Amino acid sequence: MHIPSPEELRSRRETLGLRQTEVAKRAGISQSMVARIEAGSVDPRVSTLNKIILVLNNAEPKKIAAGQIMHTPVLSVPPQASITQAVEIFEKNNISQLPVIERGIPVGCISESVIVKAIEQQRLHHTHPFMVRDFMEPGFPTVPPDMDVETVVNILQQNHAVLVVEGRQVKGVITKHDLITLIV
Repeated sequence: MHIPSPEELRSRRETLGLRQTEVAKRAGISQSMVARIEAGSVDPRVSTLNKIILVLNNAEPKKIAAGQIMHTPVLSVPPQASITQAVEIFEKNNISQLPVIERGIPVGCISESVIVKAIEQQRLHHTHPFMVRDFMEPGFPTVPPDMDVETVVNILQQNHAVLVVEGRQVKGVITKHDLITLIV
């Protein structure tokens, strides 16, 4: 029989999205006892350890929603912004694409690759002030804040980002990097 270490107990509790007080209440022990067990400062009785393990084994993992992992504010540009403004945002924030948002509503996206392609095709010259709308691509997919993270992962397999939208207003953005951060 494997006896979990204090670190394993804490890790399992955190993975399930439980607080020490919730585990303590369900196990019929004090929160301070759970804290001391997780810290390794007390050697619990087998019966106490069994109560905690039973609580953790019976707990359902909490579903993570898009609204919990999105980040804000959403960097964006309006369609009437100049290409120069978009490039400045790319450089300043070390990113390669931006949603195009007009009055809070997503209308497309602009990316470094589209701008580079336009330069290669000599459609973009310094002499003409091109606007984002001239090179705008279809926008990022949108999801509601309560969308489960598993669905977001599937959407991100085919897209660079997902916008979290409530009503018609953009509330946040989720990128592949955000998911990596969540796992790590």
